[in-house]
Amino acid sequence: MTSAGAATTRAATRWILLVAWLLALAALGAFAIHRLRIGTDLRSFMPPPQTPEQKLLMEQVGEGPGSRLLLLAIGGAPEAHLAELSRGLVDALRADSSHFEQAFNGAFDPSALDDALLPYRYLLSPTLDAHALDADYLAEQLQQRVEELASPAAALLKPLLPRDPTLETLALAERWSPPKAPAVRDGVWFSSTGQALLLAQTRAAGFDPAAQGAALDALQAAFAALPGRGAATLTISGPGYFTVLINARTRAEADRLGAISTIGFVVLLLFAYRSLATLLLAALPVLSGGLAGIAALALGFGQAHGITLAFGFTLLGVAQEYPIRLLSHRRSGEDAVASARALWPLLATAIVSAAIAYLAFFASGVTGLQQLAVFTIAGLLVAGLSTRYLLPRVLPAGFRDVADSPAMAAAARWLDRVPRPRWLPWALLLVAAAVLWRAPGPLWQNDLAALTPVPQDLLLRDAALRGELGAPDVRYLLVLRAPDADGVLALSETLEPRFDELARRGALDAAELPSRYLPPIATQRARQAKLPDRAALEAALGMAQAELPFRADLFAPFLDDVERARTLPPLHAERFAQSPFGARLASMLVQREDAWLGLATLSGVHDAAAVAALAESTAGRAHLLDLKAASESLVAAYRERILAALALALGLLAVTVVIALRSVARAWHVLAPMSLATVLVFVVERAAGISLSLFHLVALTLAAGLGLHYALFFERPVADAAEARRTLHATLVCVISALLVFGLQAWSSLPVLRAIGLTVALGVGFHFCLSVLMARSPR
Repeated sequence: MTSAGAATTRAATRWILLVAWLLALAALGAFAIHRLRIGTDLRSFMPPPQTPEQKLLMEQVGEGPGSRLLLLAIGGAPEAHLAELSRGLVDALRADSSHFEQAFNGAFDPSALDDALLPYRYLLSPTLDAHALDADYLAEQLQQRVEELASPAAALLKPLLPRDPTLETLALAERWSPPKAPAVRDGVWFSSTGQALLLAQTRAAGFDPAAQGAALDALQAAFAALPGRGAATLTISGPGYFTVLINARTRAEADRLGAISTIGFVVLLLFAYRSLATLLLAALPVLSGGLAGIAALALGFGQAHGITLAFGFTLLGVAQEYPIRLLSHRRSGEDAVASARALWPLLATAIVSAAIAYLAFFASGVTGLQQLAVFTIAGLLVAGLSTRYLLPRVLPAGFRDVADSPAMAAAARWLDRVPRPRWLPWALLLVAAAVLWRAPGPLWQNDLAALTPVPQDLLLRDAALRGELGAPDVRYLLVLRAPDADGVLALSETLEPRFDELARRGALDAAELPSRYLPPIATQRARQAKLPDRAALEAALGMAQAELPFRADLFAPFLDDVERARTLPPLHAERFAQSPFGARLASMLVQREDAWLGLATLSGVHDAAAVAALAESTAGRAHLLDLKAASESLVAAYRERILAALALALGLLAVTVVIALRSVARAWHVLAPMSLATVLVFVVERAAGISLSLFHLVALTLAAGLGLHYALFFERPVADAAEARRTLHATLVCVISALLVFGLQAWSSLPVLRAIGLTVALGVGFHFCLSVLMARSPR
């Protein structure tokens, strides 16, 4: 076959392989899209709870009533119009049962009370604890009704009067309102600044940004559709709103920085290799690794958190170095396949070592990090194998040997002249120890809220709305424990007057206990026993209305309800939970294997010690749960597991490098600069007063994976100066690209992105410098 024919055959084979590769990627992508579901619940990135408090914390973070509460305010219009808008919005939210469980604005809604449960009002209301249904009490109540029927409230009272002349229904509605309700004007809540106030409880978990976002979209659409809305404005606050806000802000900033860094990366590679075709082909191994990682998640888990994919692609940035190494190490007159074959032993060592480092995430026991490990390891392996066996066969034959570049020759000569004192690493360690000794601030960041900060103006607005509405505190929760649900209600009832006393003393603003909604069975039976029989009630009612303008038979429904109430079985929590008002109680009662828990929310805790002391006086039946302290203990336990896993991974990594290089001395020259660089990153951040978080640990692992590459290739013995220049070129391209991508993130205004960007950028710089200074082989 002639040389022209052979070239034609090679070109045809190259195109066939390229098309087959692209078709395989398309099939892999279709499979991943079809099989993988993207989750949004951030609790998948939190460690498995160990203690009862931590288990309860994990539930309350997403499902607790405080985390699902939205605080709403309508302003920008006259009060009468705001009241109409408030009523219209509450009606719309109550009708939207797919997004909202409850909505309150202070207005009484008779339809919210289950008609079948109305006779129970005498067992649920505390009225009979202080009054009897005798002639004197009924006469007093009926006289008040006469006066009220002459007032603007007549339209509300007339439908209730025949069945409920003592207005127990309204007494219950008032009791079931928030414990520290705002002022009511025109039938709805108003703030001191003239805004109409509302509370809405979503069905979605508070830590689920996608579901909370859907609820917020539905809320804003309902408000926009209100007739006569005009210039009125809706203000929203609450944990779910902040979750959506921070999620959107993080995504927008990550997209913006990602677009800028991608453009810079493309320009860098075009400058380094002067070929658009080569640039596009070099992206295929990384794309293959990404799709393989997604497919692995689909097969292994069926779903993955969006953060898993975001972090995964960040960690997969190590894989972009594989094609760069191949492109830079191609020699003039040598086929790309031969270059890949010569490069492969060292590249394989780097790939396996990085995969071992990421195994630490799998050992963490955290679902999100386990998914991250599977994604990254699968991606690295596929990207590496693609670089070894596929990329060399589709690269164009023509290329520029980077060893011939005058700039690389000058750079190599300059690096050769750089002094490499052996005492430098030990001096750096001494300086590091001194800096760490005087480093400001705490070592670890345990406060999760500090990693996703809400702007100060929104926090102030939330505090103002929370104060006006008397909304529950998101930090403290009173936990009641008893063998059954009724035991929880009985304990709650005994604590009610004690918490009222704490509120009078100013230790807190209010407490919302489960017995506020449903008294225990013993209390219901005691109230039931006080109900008069029909004959006695008829006689008392006749005396009470003798001189009042009511028809004699007007109150027959009232007599029927009281008679029914005398023989009703006590109302249990399960039955009450089926009513509209019972949804609130259902969220406050939690069944455990051996007990029931009651979750009482607290508003405006000013003296946590006094509340805790009251709880401790119950001999362990109640305790004050500080969600902030519980979350910090959870984070601390989580960190210990991650650090232990990283230590194990480091040991495996060292063994792998020693085996691959077949020399402890050579392995030392690889592992020492990587370890020292990691220490220096840690020292610099601590010297700057930065407390380390989980994201710093993830970033340190990524930086170590990048640094391992630099040290491995600088330690690699080379046959001539040209090969040394190729190694230097490849490393410089890798270093500059990493600094470009992560250096931009280091300037982010978001703590998570800034933590990752700053840590990796510092790590890349330190790893490169120390790899040069501590390498055994001469340049």
